Amino acid sequence: MVERNATIASSVGLHARPAGLFIAAVNTQSVTVTISKDGSAPMNAASILSIMSLGAAHGDVVTLAAEGDGAEAALAELVALLETDLDAVE
Repeated sequence: MVERNATIASSVGLHARPAGLFIAAVNTQSVTVTISKDGSAPMNAASILSIMSLGAAHGDVVTLAAEGDGAEAALAELVALLETDLDAVE
């Protein structure tokens, strides 16, 4: 299993538009991705309910995990996305 930490760059955290963009990116991956914060149980990163219940705010660190072929590349792409201010992306 591959794990990567990401610091949420979006000024509103993972809410509304940034969460939707992140979930869309997760759904393009060939591996199942989980997300957790502060040592909580990993949740499905492709689920809007999971993302919203995570309560990830600007500056929070989340942990992404995936297993299988392509996990490293998938997590690298998703970490880069989370570490971009998605509110500023048009």
